[in-house]
Amino acid sequence: MKDNPAPFAGREWRAEDGLLLHYREYPGSNAGRPTLLCLHGLTRNARDFTALADRFAGEWRILVPEMRGRGRSEYSRDSSNYTLQQYVRDVVQLLREREEGPVAIVGTSMGGVMAMAIARDDSWPLAGVALNDIGPDLEPAGVARIRDYVGQGGSYETWMHAARALRESMGAAHPDFGLSQWIALAKQVMCISGSGRITFDYDMRIADLFDNADDGLDADLWPAFRALAGKPLLVLRGELSDLLSPATVERMQREVPGTRAVTVPRVGHPPMLDEPAALEAIGDWLAEIA
Repeated sequence: MKDNPAPFAGREWRAEDGLLLHYREYPGSNAGRPTLLCLHGLTRNARDFTALADRFAGEWRILVPEMRGRGRSEYSRDSSNYTLQQYVRDVVQLLREREEGPVAIVGTSMGGVMAMAIARDDSWPLAGVALNDIGPDLEPAGVARIRDYVGQGGSYETWMHAARALRESMGAAHPDFGLSQWIALAKQVMCISGSGRITFDYDMRIADLFDNADDGLDADLWPAFRALAGKPLLVLRGELSDLLSPATVERMQREVPGTRAVTVPRVGHPPMLDEPAALEAIGDWLAEIA
């Protein structure tokens, strides 16, 4: 890990419907290397990839877009636009505007589904994909847990209150976290609202994804996963994950020979990508691409 946080520029692009979206750009030499594109999970934002950027920025140019309704990106005027297909279109619009070449994607949870969709539809050339605790089959218990908390809101008076609430709801996924780590996670997934209260940093209406007919959640994702064949492919699984099972990971390795799978110990869904095992695996994966 670098001693100082990697510098980045906050930039914006416009989606096809005019929405103003935000992304981080971490500079890198990129001598013959593709850009590293980091796609966050359903309720998350660009801050999820800070540790990864601290490790690899400079050697790699890194783009971290925030999907509509998250972080500094504008909220969608119509909640029916909170769909996987729309998020993919938004990201492809960004890559098109920047005239990027092939990209290597690190996709956490929903971001990994986006990566598979990009490969399936040949929306953009991919140099490799790392899937963080996501696969073509999702465990019902994990899906139910996500459905239960997304869009439920909640606000807190202090970061200590927010940290304790996260520990209560996510303690099973991070059994080794101390209070300082829960506070850090609260600052990663929450923000101070206009009222001065601390709230989750996303539009609560993203929960409508589960009700949108165009969400893609019920699609057979195995063809999309198989579209990743022939590229350096890494699957990270949290040892305690309730969303991605060991059996699914084993099938992924059978379906696409050469898929490398790494278990991140003592963490559930999803790994934070600051764990030594995760960073080492991503470094090895990038070495295949460079």
